[in-house]
Amino acid sequence: MKRIIKWSILMAAAVLMATVITGCSFWPGEEASSSDNGKVQENHEKNHDEDKQSTSDNTSGQVDSPSQQGDNNTNGGSDSKSGSDTNTDSGTLHPPAATQSHNDNVQMEEITAVRMIDASSGWIGGKGIIARSDDNGVNWKIQYQGEQTAEQIFALNGKQVWAVLASDGDTPDRKRLLTSNDGGKHWKAVGRMPSDGFLHFTSVNNAFVSNFRTTDGGKTWSKLNTPKNAVGEPYFHDEKNGWAVVQEGKKILIKKTADGGTTWKETYSGPYEGELQGSIIRSMGENDAWVELIGGTGMTQTSYSFLHTSDSGKSWRKVLANSTAGGGPAPGVEEPHKDIPKNTGSKPGPLYVVNKDIAFLGGNCPACDVQNTLGWTKDGGKIWINGKAQVPGYGESLLAMADGDHGWWITNDNENGPVLYSTANGGMKWNKMKVFSK
Repeated sequence: MKRIIKWSILMAAAVLMATVITGCSFWPGEEASSSDNGKVQENHEKNHDEDKQSTSDNTSGQVDSPSQQGDNNTNGGSDSKSGSDTNTDSGTLHPPAATQSHNDNVQMEEITAVRMIDASSGWIGGKGIIARSDDNGVNWKIQYQGEQTAEQIFALNGKQVWAVLASDGDTPDRKRLLTSNDGGKHWKAVGRMPSDGFLHFTSVNNAFVSNFRTTDGGKTWSKLNTPKNAVGEPYFHDEKNGWAVVQEGKKILIKKTADGGTTWKETYSGPYEGELQGSIIRSMGENDAWVELIGGTGMTQTSYSFLHTSDSGKSWRKVLANSTAGGGPAPGVEEPHKDIPKNTGSKPGPLYVVNKDIAFLGGNCPACDVQNTLGWTKDGGKIWINGKAQVPGYGESLLAMADGDHGWWITNDNENGPVLYSTANGGMKWNKMKVFSK
């Protein structure tokens, strides 16, 4: 009997030991499995959040980023005297954490720069702010904050973007060039601007500003030769082909180079008794050029002309000729010019060239009840259409087009906040998309 009891005790002890051992080997395994499941779920949620953030970034706006004379020795360092920003040791400029989400009440005293990428996405800039929208201007996300004003924004796509930042009174060599290659999540100071002209990149490394060229993304700039007596800023489409406007006595000449500025050939000559005040040139191909000639000003009126060539200047089309009582005759075209179309307004507004066939040019009338109008051509200048839309705003207006149909028209005003209008039918109709609070 004692043997049976002893055997039973031993058997019970063995079973208990086996249970303990089995439990120790099983429960940690199950616990680890449960923990692994938890980690998988946690990672899934994290990835989901990151996907949502990425989607939000893509849909609410990641700034990457069109549409210039100074010292060629530029540098990529930021200068606190020209406006302090949030910096890291690597020189990357990060948008503040608070701006990572939508800010539908973006306050803008004045919008000073705009650039579109596609029919619904683009950026605006102002004093201390660069913001992006991906729902056609309805909602905006602040991508960058600092102390300086964004004077220009240029983008090759939704990732590669550049911005020119400046403080009041800055000379070109004090203006900073920033870039982002991740949609605006991070900004990096590249260098200084060589000139106050229009900045346009042809690739990630190649860009032009007036008669300066960079091949290293804006770190350094080299100067290109221009003809004597040039008025306004020249425009280089690429490293070889460029255009410039020259006034010689009572003649206005448009010259072209095909060898990077070494030699310049006259392609157009037109009369002008006054002194040309400026010129704006855009080129959408090595043989293409759109030229706006800006003449005299008086009584809030400015006279101007608009010309186009698509064959390297062998022939020129006189797209517009706006003579005014206060500004005198339209520069560079013969009088009278009843056969040349006239743009609305008493002075020119913003110019935006889409391609070799499509160009938009605004009109402004400071003395009118409604100040801003817009016209366009979509056949290289053969036919000019004056749009019927009129929008208020006494400040400078801006224009950006994604293509021939989709665009943003922005007006500024001394008393009211900026207003963004959108078109989806080439300027025939404009819808008010956003009124910014000051």
